[in-house]
Amino acid sequence: MVAVFNKELLSWYLITLKLKETVESGLQNAQSPTTTRSSEFPAQSHQEHLQKQENEVWNSLQIEAKDEVQDDEDDKGPTSPKSEWVISIKEKLNQARQEDAAGSWAKLCIYRVPQCLREGDDKAYIPQIVSLGPYHHGRRRLRNMDRHKWRALYHILKRTNQDMQLYLDAVKELEEKARACYEGSIKLGSNEFVEIMVLDGCFILELFRGVAGGFTHLGYSRNDPIFAMRGSMHSILRDMIMLENQIPLFILDRLLGLQIGNPDQRGMVAKLALRFFDPLMPTDEPLTKSDRNKLESSIGNSSTFDPLTDQGGLHCLEVFRRSLLVMRTGPKPTPRIWIKRWSHTNRVADKRKQQLIHCVTELKDAGIKFKKGKTDRFWDIKFKNGILKIPRLLIHDGTKSLFLNLIAFEQCHLDCTNDITSYVIFMDNLIDSAEDVSYLHYCGIIEHWLGSDAEVAELFNRLCQEVVFDMNDSYLSRLSEQVNKYYDHRWNAWRASLKHRYFNSPWTIISFIAAVFLLLLTFAQTFYGVYGYYRPSS
Repeated sequence: MVAVFNKELLSWYLITLKLKETVESGLQNAQSPTTTRSSEFPAQSHQEHLQKQENEVWNSLQIEAKDEVQDDEDDKGPTSPKSEWVISIKEKLNQARQEDAAGSWAKLCIYRVPQCLREGDDKAYIPQIVSLGPYHHGRRRLRNMDRHKWRALYHILKRTNQDMQLYLDAVKELEEKARACYEGSIKLGSNEFVEIMVLDGCFILELFRGVAGGFTHLGYSRNDPIFAMRGSMHSILRDMIMLENQIPLFILDRLLGLQIGNPDQRGMVAKLALRFFDPLMPTDEPLTKSDRNKLESSIGNSSTFDPLTDQGGLHCLEVFRRSLLVMRTGPKPTPRIWIKRWSHTNRVADKRKQQLIHCVTELKDAGIKFKKGKTDRFWDIKFKNGILKIPRLLIHDGTKSLFLNLIAFEQCHLDCTNDITSYVIFMDNLIDSAEDVSYLHYCGIIEHWLGSDAEVAELFNRLCQEVVFDMNDSYLSRLSEQVNKYYDHRWNAWRASLKHRYFNSPWTIISFIAAVFLLLLTFAQTFYGVYGYYRPSS
């Protein structure tokens, strides 16, 4: 459409078009044999009638043109644009007031990963096979999984002999609470949002129950492309642990409760989630039965959903994170409180001051020894008498995405310690090169399934590239101080250098002992020669 800037010209153009249409319609009526007016009026009266119509159209269009010009002049006035501007500002302030209402952030626990964290690592945060929740719903490449979600829901309804409306009504009651768990406004209608919660939630539960008790018991074929312990299950597993791909735990609890006939049950989904995500554990040994029982009891104790307590599970990623930190015996860092960040002693974290510890090569040259820790809890690091004990860490192709999403959750969720972030930054400080990885592998501390040691070094060097946190808020800060104090002691470095240069093999030790023995003999011979000269025997 062509923009017309002169409204008077536009008015004349419209008048011309209207006159033309009127004249043409009048001529058609005059030529039509069915029109009675042409037979009742002579040509002269007909022309007068057309002229009268043209005058009426002219007057009406002139009035419209004057009104448009008057509106244009009013728009140029000093008050109208200002009024619209003020109204726009008031609307924005009203929206801000609604977002800042009391309790509006209380249940927020499923976040969009900040752009500063996801630079160059989108695949670690964006699902590649299946979307869960509203954030990535409707993506073209993920739509193929929707038919399998509907199959899962069909199997549930068929197995339980229940009606679909039962699940929709149950989730409808929790819709407002579920929306509050997601960051920002969810631009989905009520029906669509509830449908997503039911469909994705039932899909998750079928996977959980299938891994725990077998898919064949749930009615699936052993050759099923999705509901089987093979095929794309590993990729689905990685997608389901992503921060942006979570469903609130209370939604899953309600859906599972409806299936087993106990709508108010709690804790069972968390137990199933622990078994399902166990292959992602970054340790050789799975979670022990006693540790699992303790974790399951801690998750299932609370009767109400409250994300600000340590008892209420938020979602599967948070449950998995808790399983990583279960039964930690070390000192726990104080929970982060925003107001303390602005004190003189606890300043805002500085990216330049995140160097907790020196790299492996430098520590080794300073006489510090590395040994594999006896515990299977990867975060349980200890230092005593110059020996740094680090539990075994298993690195596979899903470790990067796992750690990145755990770090993103700790960065976004204020009421959450930064234990995983502290551990990753500690390991990042230790590993600077492939030689560092090779030595840790030699000590039994790192086991990886990647192509080379250089890839492991690059992985850790990029995990916390854009992460900023206060090193004083780390549970490893005190241990790092002890290691650095030992490193700064010069005698330890000299002793290590002596051992490295002259006692690095049995042959050098034998040679050193022989040299010392010969030196002692030479000294004794010289002593007795001098002594005999001044004190000759009588």
